[in-house]
Amino acid sequence: MEAAEIGGALLFALAAAAALFAAVSTGAIDFSRPLAVGGRVDFQEAISWFIGVFDGSSSSSAAGGVSLAEVYELWVRVRGRVIAPALQVAVWACMVMSVMLVVYKLSIGAACELQWPKDRIIVQVLDDSTDPFIKNLVELECESWSVKGLNIKYATRSSRKGFKAGALKKGMEYDYAKQCEYVAIFDADFQPEPDFLLRTVPFFVHNPEVALVQARWSFVNDNASLLTRVQKMFFDYHFKVEQEAGSATFSFFSFNGTAGVWRAAAIKEAGGWKDRTTVEDMDLAVRATLKGWKFVYVGDIRVKSELPSTYKAYCRQQFRWSCGGAHLFRKVAKDILTAKDVSLIKKFHMLYSFFLVRRVVAPTLACILYNIILPISVMIPELFLPIWGIAYIPTVLLVVTAIRHPKNLHILPFWILFESVMTMHRMRAALSGLFELSEFNEWVVTKKTGNNFEDNEVPLLQKTRKRLRDRVNFREIVFSAFLFFCASYNLVFPGKTRYYFNLYLQGLAFVCLGLNFTGTCSCCQ
Repeated sequence: MEAAEIGGALLFALAAAAALFAAVSTGAIDFSRPLAVGGRVDFQEAISWFIGVFDGSSSSSAAGGVSLAEVYELWVRVRGRVIAPALQVAVWACMVMSVMLVVYKLSIGAACELQWPKDRIIVQVLDDSTDPFIKNLVELECESWSVKGLNIKYATRSSRKGFKAGALKKGMEYDYAKQCEYVAIFDADFQPEPDFLLRTVPFFVHNPEVALVQARWSFVNDNASLLTRVQKMFFDYHFKVEQEAGSATFSFFSFNGTAGVWRAAAIKEAGGWKDRTTVEDMDLAVRATLKGWKFVYVGDIRVKSELPSTYKAYCRQQFRWSCGGAHLFRKVAKDILTAKDVSLIKKFHMLYSFFLVRRVVAPTLACILYNIILPISVMIPELFLPIWGIAYIPTVLLVVTAIRHPKNLHILPFWILFESVMTMHRMRAALSGLFELSEFNEWVVTKKTGNNFEDNEVPLLQKTRKRLRDRVNFREIVFSAFLFFCASYNLVFPGKTRYYFNLYLQGLAFVCLGLNFTGTCSCCQ
Protein backbone atom coordinates (compact mmCIF):
# COMPACT_ATOMS: atom_id res chain seq x y z
CA MET A 1 0.00 0.00 0.00
CA GLU A 2 1.08 3.60 -0.65
CA ALA A 3 1.81 5.86 2.30
CA ALA A 4 -1.25 7.96 1.46
CA GLU A 5 -3.52 4.90 1.50
CA ILE A 6 -2.18 3.75 4.87
CA GLY A 7 -2.52 7.25 6.26
CA GLY A 8 -6.08 7.52 4.99
CA ALA A 9 -7.06 4.20 6.53
CA LEU A 10 -5.52 5.11 9.88
CA LEU A 11 -7.18 8.50 9.78
CA PHE A 12 -10.60 6.99 9.15
CA ALA A 13 -10.08 4.40 11.89
CA LEU A 14 -9.11 7.10 14.38
CA ALA A 15 -12.10 9.21 13.36
CA ALA A 16 -14.47 6.29 13.79
CA ALA A 17 -13.00 5.46 17.19
CA ALA A 18 -13.26 9.09 18.29
CA ALA A 19 -16.88 9.31 17.19
CA LEU A 20 -17.74 6.06 18.93
CA PHE A 21 -16.03 7.17 22.13
CA ALA A 22 -17.90 10.48 22.07
CA ALA A 23 -21.22 8.69 21.54
CA VAL A 24 -20.60 6.35 24.48
CA SER A 25 -19.40 9.22 26.72
CA THR A 26 -22.52 11.27 26.08
CA GLY A 27 -24.86 8.32 26.60
CA ALA A 28 -25.98 8.23 22.97
CA ILE A 29 -24.87 4.58 22.86
CA ASP A 30 -25.18 2.10 25.72
CA PHE A 31 -23.18 -1.16 25.58
CA SER A 32 -24.16 -2.16 29.12
CA ARG A 33 -27.11 -4.16 27.81
CA PRO A 34 -26.00 -7.82 28.03
CA LEU A 35 -26.47 -10.29 25.19
CA ALA A 36 -27.71 -13.77 25.99
CA VAL A 37 -24.89 -16.03 27.14
CA GLY A 38 -24.95 -19.67 26.13
CA GLY A 39 -27.01 -21.15 23.36
CA ARG A 40 -27.60 -19.77 19.90
CA VAL A 41 -28.52 -16.14 19.33
CA ASP A 42 -31.00 -15.80 16.48
CA PHE A 43 -31.27 -12.85 14.11
CA GLN A 44 -34.27 -11.28 15.85
CA GLU A 45 -32.54 -11.33 19.24
CA ALA A 46 -29.37 -9.77 17.76
CA ILE A 47 -31.39 -6.98 16.14
CA SER A 48 -33.26 -6.42 19.39
CA TRP A 49 -29.92 -6.13 21.24
CA PHE A 50 -28.66 -3.52 18.79
CA ILE A 51 -31.89 -1.54 19.18
CA GLY A 52 -31.47 -1.71 22.94
CA VAL A 53 -27.95 -0.39 22.65
CA PHE A 54 -29.09 2.69 20.77
CA ASP A 55 -32.38 3.42 22.56
CA GLY A 56 -31.15 2.60 26.08
CA SER A 57 -33.89 0.05 26.79
CA SER A 58 -33.44 -2.35 29.71
CA SER A 59 -32.10 -5.83 29.29
CA SER A 60 -35.40 -7.25 30.52
CA SER A 61 -37.37 -5.98 27.54
CA ALA A 62 -38.87 -8.60 25.36
CA ALA A 63 -36.84 -9.97 22.51
CA GLY A 64 -39.87 -10.81 20.53
CA GLY A 65 -40.55 -10.10 16.88
CA VAL A 66 -38.74 -7.16 15.26
CA SER A 67 -40.55 -5.16 12.62
CA LEU A 68 -39.06 -3.43 9.60
CA ALA A 69 -39.86 -0.07 11.23
CA GLU A 70 -37.64 -0.97 14.18
CA VAL A 71 -34.82 -2.04 11.85
CA TYR A 72 -35.05 1.25 9.96
CA GLU A 73 -35.10 3.15 13.25
CA LEU A 74 -31.91 1.33 14.24
CA TRP A 75 -30.26 2.32 10.95
CA VAL A 76 -31.20 5.96 11.44
CA ARG A 77 -29.69 5.95 14.92
CA VAL A 78 -26.46 4.25 13.81
CA ARG A 79 -26.20 6.55 10.80
CA GLY A 80 -26.72 9.73 12.76
CA ARG A 81 -24.70 8.89 15.88
CA VAL A 82 -21.72 6.92 14.55
CA ILE A 83 -21.35 6.88 10.78
CA ALA A 84 -22.10 10.52 10.03
CA PRO A 85 -19.72 11.99 12.64
CA ALA A 86 -16.91 9.67 11.55
CA LEU A 87 -17.43 10.53 7.90
CA GLN A 88 -17.64 14.23 8.69
CA VAL A 89 -14.22 14.11 10.32
CA ALA A 90 -12.84 12.27 7.31
CA VAL A 91 -14.45 14.74 4.89
CA TRP A 92 -12.84 17.78 6.50
CA ALA A 93 -9.53 15.96 6.78
CA CYS A 94 -9.73 15.39 3.04
CA MET A 95 -10.56 19.06 2.50
CA VAL A 96 -7.40 20.03 4.38
CA MET A 97 -5.36 17.66 2.24
CA SER A 98 -7.03 19.01 -0.92
CA VAL A 99 -6.00 22.53 0.00
CA MET A 100 -2.42 21.40 0.56
CA LEU A 101 -2.42 19.60 -2.78
CA VAL A 102 -3.86 22.60 -4.65
CA VAL A 103 -1.27 25.00 -3.23
CA TYR A 104 1.71 22.82 -4.12
CA LYS A 105 0.34 21.93 -7.56
CA LEU A 106 -0.21 25.59 -8.42
CA SER A 107 3.23 26.73 -7.30
CA ILE A 108 5.20 23.85 -8.84
CA GLY A 109 3.12 24.01 -12.01
CA ALA A 110 3.69 27.75 -12.40
CA ALA A 111 7.46 27.37 -11.95
CA CYS A 112 7.59 24.48 -14.41
CA GLU A 113 5.73 26.48 -17.08
CA LEU A 114 8.26 29.32 -17.15
CA GLN A 115 9.32 30.10 -20.72
CA TRP A 116 13.02 29.28 -21.02
CA PRO A 117 15.08 26.75 -22.99
CA LYS A 118 14.45 23.39 -21.35
CA ASP A 119 18.13 22.46 -21.42
CA ARG A 120 19.07 25.66 -19.56
CA ILE A 121 16.64 25.67 -16.66
CA ILE A 122 16.48 23.59 -13.49
CA VAL A 123 13.42 23.69 -11.23
CA GLN A 124 14.39 22.86 -7.67
CA VAL A 125 11.59 22.13 -5.17
CA LEU A 126 12.78 22.58 -1.58
CA ASP A 127 10.35 20.66 0.60
CA ASP A 128 10.81 21.45 4.29
CA SER A 129 7.47 20.03 5.41
CA THR A 130 7.30 17.46 8.20
CA ASP A 131 4.11 15.75 7.06
CA PRO A 132 4.80 12.47 5.17
CA PHE A 133 1.55 12.86 3.24
CA ILE A 134 2.56 16.30 1.96
CA LYS A 135 6.03 15.06 1.06
CA ASN A 136 4.46 12.24 -0.94
CA LEU A 137 2.18 14.66 -2.81
CA VAL A 138 5.01 17.05 -3.67
CA GLU A 139 7.31 14.25 -4.82
CA LEU A 140 4.60 12.80 -7.04
CA GLU A 141 3.96 16.22 -8.58
CA CYS A 142 7.67 16.61 -9.30
CA GLU A 143 7.79 13.15 -10.88
CA SER A 144 4.86 14.00 -13.15
CA TRP A 145 6.72 17.06 -14.49
CA SER A 146 9.93 15.05 -14.84
CA VAL A 147 8.08 12.57 -17.07
CA LYS A 148 7.11 15.51 -19.29
CA GLY A 149 10.79 16.19 -19.93
CA LEU A 150 11.42 19.00 -17.46
CA ASN A 151 14.65 19.06 -15.46
CA ILE A 152 13.10 19.20 -11.99
CA LYS A 153 14.80 18.26 -8.71
CA TYR A 154 13.04 17.37 -5.47
CA ALA A 155 15.13 18.16 -2.37
CA THR A 156 14.42 17.53 1.32
CA ARG A 157 16.38 17.79 4.57
CA SER A 158 16.67 15.53 7.60
CA SER A 159 16.03 18.50 9.93
CA ARG A 160 14.52 21.98 9.66
CA LYS A 161 17.55 23.74 11.15
CA GLY A 162 17.66 27.33 9.98
CA PHE A 163 14.12 27.14 8.58
CA LYS A 164 13.89 28.86 5.17
CA ALA A 165 17.49 30.07 5.21
CA GLY A 166 18.66 26.57 6.00
CA ALA A 167 16.63 25.10 3.15
CA LEU A 168 17.95 27.67 0.66
CA LYS A 169 21.52 27.12 1.83
CA LYS A 170 21.12 23.37 1.40
CA GLY A 171 19.60 23.85 -2.03
CA MET A 172 22.60 25.87 -3.22
CA GLU A 173 25.02 23.11 -2.16
CA TYR A 174 23.92 20.63 -4.85
CA ASP A 175 26.28 20.25 -7.81
CA TYR A 176 23.58 21.09 -10.35
CA ALA A 177 22.72 24.28 -8.42
CA LYS A 178 26.35 25.42 -8.45
CA GLN A 179 26.24 25.40 -12.26
CA CYS A 180 23.38 27.93 -12.40
CA GLU A 181 24.16 31.58 -13.14
CA TYR A 182 20.83 32.94 -11.86
CA VAL A 183 18.46 31.80 -9.11
CA ALA A 184 14.74 32.63 -9.19
CA ILE A 185 12.96 32.16 -5.84
CA PHE A 186 9.23 31.61 -5.25
CA ASP A 187 7.39 30.67 -2.07
CA ALA A 188 4.84 27.86 -2.24
CA ASP A 189 1.83 30.16 -2.71
CA PHE A 190 3.39 32.29 -5.50
CA GLN A 191 2.51 31.75 -9.17
CA PRO A 192 4.78 33.51 -11.68
CA GLU A 193 3.64 34.17 -15.24
CA PRO A 194 5.32 32.06 -17.95
CA ASP A 195 7.30 35.07 -19.25
CA PHE A 196 8.74 35.94 -15.82
CA LEU A 197 12.32 34.94 -16.68
CA LEU A 198 12.15 36.53 -20.13
CA ARG A 199 11.33 39.87 -18.46
CA THR A 200 13.77 39.72 -15.54
CA VAL A 201 16.98 38.07 -16.77
CA PRO A 202 17.79 40.81 -19.36
CA PHE A 203 18.45 43.22 -16.48
CA PHE A 204 21.39 41.02 -15.47
CA VAL A 205 22.70 40.64 -19.01
CA HIS A 206 22.85 44.38 -19.69
CA ASN A 207 24.25 45.38 -16.28
CA PRO A 208 26.86 43.11 -14.64
CA GLU A 209 26.58 45.09 -11.38
CA VAL A 210 22.97 44.00 -10.78
CA ALA A 211 22.60 41.27 -8.16
CA LEU A 212 18.82 41.20 -7.70
CA VAL A 213 15.72 41.86 -9.77
CA GLN A 214 12.68 42.11 -7.52
CA ALA A 215 9.15 41.80 -8.94
CA ARG A 216 5.98 43.09 -7.35
CA TRP A 217 3.40 40.94 -5.61
CA SER A 218 -0.22 40.85 -6.68
CA PHE A 219 -2.96 39.25 -4.63
CA VAL A 220 -5.75 36.91 -5.62
CA ASN A 221 -7.74 37.35 -2.40
CA ASP A 222 -7.36 41.07 -1.71
CA ASN A 223 -11.15 41.54 -1.80
CA ALA A 224 -11.95 38.57 0.42
CA SER A 225 -12.45 40.66 3.56
CA LEU A 226 -11.76 44.02 5.13
CA LEU A 227 -8.58 42.54 6.58
CA THR A 228 -7.17 41.63 3.16
CA ARG A 229 -8.11 45.04 1.72
CA VAL A 230 -6.23 46.78 4.51
CA GLN A 231 -3.24 44.51 3.91
CA LYS A 232 -3.26 45.40 0.22
CA MET A 233 -3.06 49.09 1.12
CA PHE A 234 -0.05 48.34 3.30
CA PHE A 235 1.75 46.36 0.57
CA ASP A 236 0.90 48.87 -2.16
CA TYR A 237 2.57 51.58 -0.09
CA HIS A 238 5.53 49.29 0.61
CA PHE A 239 6.15 48.46 -3.05
CA LYS A 240 5.47 51.90 -4.47
CA VAL A 241 7.18 54.08 -1.88
CA GLU A 242 9.84 51.88 -0.28
CA GLN A 243 10.83 49.48 -3.06
CA GLU A 244 10.33 51.62 -6.16
CA ALA A 245 11.78 54.76 -4.59
CA GLY A 246 14.79 52.82 -3.31
CA SER A 247 15.42 51.37 -6.75
CA ALA A 248 14.94 54.65 -8.63
CA THR A 249 17.35 56.56 -6.40
CA PHE A 250 19.94 53.75 -6.27
CA SER A 251 19.58 53.65 -2.51
CA PHE A 252 19.01 50.45 -0.56
CA PHE A 253 15.85 48.35 -0.67
CA SER A 254 15.40 44.83 0.63
CA PHE A 255 14.70 41.55 -1.11
CA ASN A 256 11.13 40.44 -0.34
CA GLY A 257 12.10 36.79 0.06
CA THR A 258 10.20 35.62 -3.02
CA ALA A 259 9.27 36.65 -6.57
CA GLY A 260 12.82 37.73 -7.30
CA VAL A 261 15.88 36.61 -9.27
CA TRP A 262 19.39 36.62 -7.82
CA ARG A 263 22.75 36.45 -9.54
CA ALA A 264 24.38 33.34 -8.07
CA ALA A 265 27.79 35.01 -7.94
CA ALA A 266 26.36 37.81 -5.75
CA ILE A 267 24.90 35.30 -3.30
CA LYS A 268 28.24 33.54 -3.03
CA GLU A 269 30.26 36.76 -2.64
CA ALA A 270 27.88 38.02 0.08
CA GLY A 271 28.43 34.86 2.11
CA GLY A 272 25.38 32.83 1.12
CA TRP A 273 22.19 32.31 3.09
CA LYS A 274 22.43 32.75 6.87
CA ASP A 275 19.94 31.72 9.55
CA ARG A 276 21.00 34.16 12.27
CA THR A 277 17.68 36.05 12.01
CA THR A 278 14.14 35.32 10.81
CA VAL A 279 14.59 37.69 7.83
CA GLU A 280 17.15 35.80 5.78
CA ASP A 281 16.08 37.73 2.67
CA MET A 282 16.85 41.14 4.20
CA ASP A 283 20.08 39.78 5.66
CA LEU A 284 21.37 38.67 2.27
CA ALA A 285 20.30 41.95 0.66
CA VAL A 286 22.26 43.98 3.23
CA ARG A 287 25.41 41.91 2.84
CA ALA A 288 25.22 42.04 -0.96
CA THR A 289 24.79 45.82 -0.85
CA LEU A 290 27.83 46.16 1.38
CA LYS A 291 29.80 44.29 -1.30
CA GLY A 292 28.83 46.93 -3.88
CA TRP A 293 26.05 45.08 -5.71
CA LYS A 294 22.98 46.92 -7.04
CA PHE A 295 19.30 45.94 -7.02
CA VAL A 296 16.50 46.63 -9.50
CA TYR A 297 12.80 46.71 -8.67
CA VAL A 298 10.39 46.19 -11.58
CA GLY A 299 6.82 47.05 -10.59
CA ASP A 300 5.41 46.07 -13.99
CA ILE A 301 6.24 42.42 -13.37
CA ARG A 302 3.68 41.00 -10.94
CA VAL A 303 3.53 37.58 -9.35
CA LYS A 304 0.27 36.23 -7.96
CA SER A 305 0.24 35.37 -4.29
CA GLU A 306 -2.11 35.12 -1.33
CA LEU A 307 -2.65 37.35 1.68
CA PRO A 308 -3.17 35.88 5.17
CA SER A 309 -6.94 35.63 5.59
CA THR A 310 -7.03 35.48 9.40
CA TYR A 311 -5.97 38.07 11.93
CA LYS A 312 -3.72 35.69 13.87
CA ALA A 313 -1.88 34.58 10.75
CA TYR A 314 -1.27 38.20 9.77
CA CYS A 315 -0.04 39.03 13.28
CA ARG A 316 2.45 36.16 13.19
CA GLN A 317 3.72 37.29 9.80
CA GLN A 318 4.13 40.90 10.92
CA PHE A 319 5.77 39.83 14.18
CA ARG A 320 8.35 37.76 12.32
CA TRP A 321 9.13 40.57 9.88
CA SER A 322 9.25 43.32 12.52
CA CYS A 323 11.26 41.27 15.01
CA GLY A 324 13.66 40.01 12.35
CA GLY A 325 14.29 43.48 10.95
CA ALA A 326 15.09 44.96 14.36
CA HIS A 327 17.28 41.96 15.22
CA LEU A 328 19.17 42.31 11.95
CA PHE A 329 19.76 45.99 12.73
CA ARG A 330 21.52 44.87 15.89
CA LYS A 331 23.65 42.41 13.90
CA VAL A 332 24.71 44.54 10.91
CA ALA A 333 24.96 48.11 12.25
CA LYS A 334 28.70 47.82 12.78
CA ASP A 335 29.23 46.17 9.39
CA ILE A 336 27.38 49.00 7.65
CA LEU A 337 29.46 51.64 9.42
CA THR A 338 32.77 49.99 8.49
CA ALA A 339 31.84 49.00 4.91
CA LYS A 340 34.28 50.32 2.31
CA ASP A 341 32.27 49.81 -0.89
CA VAL A 342 29.25 51.86 0.22
CA SER A 343 28.91 55.63 0.08
CA LEU A 344 28.32 57.69 3.20
CA ILE A 345 24.87 58.70 1.96
CA LYS A 346 23.83 55.08 1.46
CA LYS A 347 25.16 54.17 4.89
CA PHE A 348 23.07 56.93 6.42
CA HIS A 349 20.00 55.76 4.48
CA MET A 350 20.43 52.15 5.58
CA LEU A 351 21.14 52.86 9.25
CA TYR A 352 18.82 55.77 9.87
CA SER A 353 15.93 55.49 7.41
CA PHE A 354 15.70 51.79 6.60
CA PHE A 355 16.55 50.28 9.97
CA LEU A 356 16.28 52.75 12.84
CA VAL A 357 13.22 54.74 11.72
CA ARG A 358 11.20 52.09 9.91
CA ARG A 359 12.06 49.03 12.00
CA VAL A 360 12.35 50.49 15.51
CA VAL A 361 11.18 54.08 15.89
CA ALA A 362 7.98 53.98 13.79
CA PRO A 363 6.20 51.07 15.55
CA THR A 364 7.39 52.11 19.01
CA LEU A 365 6.41 55.74 18.61
CA ALA A 366 3.00 54.99 17.13
CA CYS A 367 2.07 52.54 19.88
CA ILE A 368 3.33 54.55 22.84
CA LEU A 369 2.01 57.91 21.64
CA TYR A 370 -1.45 56.99 20.32
CA ASN A 371 -2.27 53.89 22.37
CA ILE A 372 -0.79 54.85 25.74
CA ILE A 373 0.16 58.50 26.19
CA LEU A 374 -2.81 60.03 24.39
CA PRO A 375 -5.44 57.98 26.29
CA ILE A 376 -3.74 58.64 29.65
CA SER A 377 -3.53 62.36 28.89
CA VAL A 378 -7.30 62.73 29.36
CA MET A 379 -6.78 62.00 33.06
CA ILE A 380 -3.70 64.19 33.39
CA PRO A 381 -4.61 67.74 32.32
CA GLU A 382 -1.10 68.90 33.16
CA LEU A 383 0.28 66.85 30.27
CA PHE A 384 0.96 68.91 27.14
CA LEU A 385 0.67 67.31 23.72
CA PRO A 386 1.78 69.55 20.83
CA ILE A 387 -0.80 69.63 18.07
CA TRP A 388 1.82 69.38 15.33
CA GLY A 389 3.06 66.10 16.75
CA ILE A 390 -0.25 64.34 17.28
CA ALA A 391 -2.18 65.77 14.33
CA TYR A 392 -0.20 67.54 11.61
CA ILE A 393 2.57 64.99 11.04
CA PRO A 394 0.19 61.97 11.06
CA THR A 395 -2.09 63.83 8.63
CA VAL A 396 0.77 64.36 6.18
CA LEU A 397 1.72 60.68 6.38
CA LEU A 398 -1.92 59.74 5.90
CA VAL A 399 -2.22 61.88 2.77
CA VAL A 400 0.93 60.30 1.33
CA THR A 401 -0.59 56.87 1.86
CA ALA A 402 -4.06 57.85 0.60
CA ILE A 403 -2.68 59.22 -2.69
CA ARG A 404 -1.76 55.70 -3.68
CA HIS A 405 -5.29 54.39 -3.01
CA PRO A 406 -7.89 56.79 -4.44
CA LYS A 407 -10.30 53.90 -4.95
CA ASN A 408 -9.99 52.83 -1.32
CA LEU A 409 -10.60 56.14 0.40
CA HIS A 410 -13.80 54.72 1.91
CA ILE A 411 -11.82 52.13 3.90
CA LEU A 412 -9.08 54.53 4.96
CA PRO A 413 -10.62 55.04 8.44
CA PHE A 414 -10.60 51.28 8.94
CA TRP A 415 -6.96 51.17 7.86
CA ILE A 416 -6.08 53.82 10.47
CA LEU A 417 -7.83 51.89 13.25
CA PHE A 418 -6.34 48.60 12.11
CA GLU A 419 -2.82 50.03 12.09
CA SER A 420 -3.47 51.40 15.59
CA VAL A 421 -3.93 47.82 16.78
CA MET A 422 -1.02 46.43 14.78
CA THR A 423 1.41 48.94 16.30
CA MET A 424 1.07 47.02 19.56
CA HIS A 425 2.34 43.83 17.93
CA ARG A 426 5.01 45.56 15.87
CA MET A 427 6.40 47.41 18.88
CA ARG A 428 6.56 44.18 20.91
CA ALA A 429 8.28 42.47 17.98
CA ALA A 430 10.74 45.31 17.39
CA LEU A 431 11.79 45.43 21.04
CA SER A 432 12.06 41.63 21.17
CA GLY A 433 14.39 41.61 18.18
CA LEU A 434 16.43 44.63 19.21
CA PHE A 435 17.09 43.39 22.75
CA GLU A 436 16.88 39.64 21.95
CA LEU A 437 13.97 39.08 24.30
CA SER A 438 11.70 36.01 24.25
CA GLU A 439 10.45 34.85 20.84
CA PHE A 440 13.06 36.98 19.05
CA ASN A 441 14.22 34.08 16.84
CA GLU A 442 11.04 32.04 16.46
CA TRP A 443 9.83 31.06 13.00
CA VAL A 444 6.09 30.43 12.68
CA VAL A 445 4.84 29.60 9.19
CA THR A 446 2.12 32.00 7.98
CA LYS A 447 -0.98 29.88 7.46
CA LYS A 448 -2.99 30.52 4.32
CA THR A 449 -6.19 28.89 3.10
CA GLY A 450 -5.00 28.01 -0.39
CA ASN A 451 -7.66 30.03 -2.20
CA ASN A 452 -5.42 30.88 -5.14
CA PHE A 453 -8.27 31.28 -7.59
CA GLU A 454 -9.50 34.77 -8.41
CA ASP A 455 -13.10 33.61 -8.95
CA ASN A 456 -13.26 31.31 -5.96
CA GLU A 457 -15.96 32.62 -3.62
CA VAL A 458 -16.45 29.46 -1.56
CA PRO A 459 -13.94 28.81 1.24
CA LEU A 460 -12.27 25.43 1.02
CA LEU A 461 -12.20 24.99 4.78
CA GLN A 462 -15.11 25.22 7.16
CA LYS A 463 -14.56 27.13 10.39
CA THR A 464 -14.20 24.64 13.19
CA ARG A 465 -14.80 24.94 16.89
CA LYS A 466 -11.83 26.18 18.90
CA ARG A 467 -11.04 26.76 22.51
CA LEU A 468 -11.81 30.14 24.00
CA ARG A 469 -8.14 31.18 24.14
CA ASP A 470 -7.84 30.36 20.44
CA ARG A 471 -10.95 32.35 19.52
CA VAL A 472 -10.21 35.41 21.66
CA ASN A 473 -7.04 37.53 21.66
CA PHE A 474 -6.77 38.62 25.28
CA ARG A 475 -4.11 41.30 24.68
CA GLU A 476 -6.49 43.17 22.41
CA ILE A 477 -9.42 42.72 24.79
CA VAL A 478 -7.45 44.05 27.77
CA PHE A 479 -6.21 46.99 25.74
CA SER A 480 -9.75 47.76 24.59
CA ALA A 481 -10.92 47.88 28.22
CA PHE A 482 -8.17 50.41 28.96
CA LEU A 483 -9.19 52.58 25.99
CA PHE A 484 -12.90 52.39 26.84
CA PHE A 485 -12.13 53.44 30.43
CA CYS A 486 -10.08 56.44 29.25
CA ALA A 487 -12.77 57.42 26.74
CA SER A 488 -15.52 57.20 29.34
CA TYR A 489 -13.46 59.25 31.79
CA ASN A 490 -12.93 61.90 29.11
CA LEU A 491 -16.66 61.91 28.31
CA VAL A 492 -17.66 62.43 31.95
CA PHE A 493 -14.79 64.79 32.81
CA PRO A 494 -13.93 66.50 29.52
CA GLY A 495 -11.43 69.04 30.84
CA LYS A 496 -9.27 70.71 28.17
CA THR A 497 -9.28 67.79 25.73
CA ARG A 498 -12.06 65.82 24.09
CA TYR A 499 -10.55 62.68 22.66
CA TYR A 500 -13.33 60.32 23.73
CA PHE A 501 -14.73 59.85 20.22
CA ASN A 502 -11.35 58.73 18.85
CA LEU A 503 -10.67 56.59 21.91
CA TYR A 504 -14.02 54.83 21.61
CA LEU A 505 -13.25 54.03 17.97
CA GLN A 506 -9.80 52.73 18.92
CA GLY A 507 -11.29 50.61 21.68
CA LEU A 508 -13.87 49.22 19.25
CA ALA A 509 -11.09 48.30 16.82
CA PHE A 510 -9.25 46.41 19.56
CA VAL A 511 -12.46 44.58 20.49
CA CYS A 512 -13.21 43.56 16.91
CA LEU A 513 -9.70 42.20 16.31
CA GLY A 514 -9.70 40.71 19.79
CA LEU A 515 -12.63 38.58 18.60
CA ASN A 516 -10.86 37.87 15.28
CA PHE A 517 -13.35 39.90 13.28
CA THR A 518 -11.85 40.38 9.81
CA GLY A 519 -14.70 42.04 7.98
CA THR A 520 -16.54 38.90 6.90
CA CYS A 521 -19.98 37.56 7.84
CA SER A 522 -18.71 35.87 11.00
CA CYS A 523 -16.75 37.50 13.80
CA CYS A 524 -15.25 34.56 15.65
CA GLN A 525 -12.88 32.67 13.39
